[in-house]
Amino acid sequence: CGSAVITYQGQSLDLESPFARLTMVEAIRIERPEWSIDQLGDIAFIKQQLGVLGEDINAPALRHAGLGALQLALFEACAESKLWQPTFIVDYPVEVSPLARASDHDPATTERFELFMTGREIANGFSELNDPEDQAARFHAQAAAKEAGDEEAMFYDADYIRALEYGMPPTGGCGIGIDRLSMLLTDRANIRDVILFPALKREDHP
Repeated sequence: CGSAVITYQGQSLDLESPFARLTMVEAIRIERPEWSIDQLGDIAFIKQQLGVLGEDINAPALRHAGLGALQLALFEACAESKLWQPTFIVDYPVEVSPLARASDHDPATTERFELFMTGREIANGFSELNDPEDQAARFHAQAAAKEAGDEEAMFYDADYIRALEYGMPPTGGCGIGIDRLSMLLTDRANIRDVILFPALKREDHP
């Protein structure tokens, strides 16, 4: 019979055992136990460590970033690639989750998770924010970040706010990266091997 423990690129991947569940700060501290929780709540400390790790802290996305965005940048720099076994990262900061509902337990975090395997994001899910006033404030913050140079920030979406004002029931969803999942199932290291129609270079531009 089949097994829920598979081999990917020569390493074992256990899909049978309960998946780990960590916050970003917890995941960072597994890799850097010398960093305290208080230090990981300090913007100046995080920027210093990002610089040590070779990140451009003067880039627009980081120069104007708040604590949540900086924690995400540090997580991506030192912890994400180490998440080989299936791991849910939960309680994402509001700052980096503009469409997700805020947690009832901590308004600075959201009801959002991402699933990681083999050092890659596989899925992203969250409870949808259905409060039009809160969503409008988030969009304004995103628009300000975009104007400051953050290319990944969102625009203000007036049509979406208007739709929310008519009402939306409690809603949630999860997006799964089918290409990355296909890489796991076919033991491929390069995503181009599993994309049905990969982007191609022009023949006259090698």
